[in-house]
Amino acid sequence: MQHEVTERSGAFVVALHGDVDLDTSPSARKILLECVGKRRPVLADLSGVTYIDSSGVASLVESLQSARKGGSTFALAAVSEAAMRVLQLARLDKVFTIYGSVDDGLARDG
Repeated sequence: MQHEVTERSGAFVVALHGDVDLDTSPSARKILLECVGKRRPVLADLSGVTYIDSSGVASLVESLQSARKGGSTFALAAVSEAAMRVLQLARLDKVFTIYGSVDDGLARDG
């Protein structure tokens, strides 16, 4: 997994690329929680995610919970087909705010 963190419109955009699985999810979790901890909106760009397992999903859920506790927002954007299938199977597509694109998410959250 590779990642890139950028600041746009007062929000952090965390772009994840590749597999978010048992081996890489600790790194994804650390990156996401560091951004959430800064109490600014965080948008996870999942357009480059080719595979995500339950540990990767758990990192997303933990980030959402942490943002809510901190009074901030955490949303997903441009979710790849592979990642969306997993979110839908777990019915988490109803839990997360999901935007079709990063720009759309920034316009509403950032």
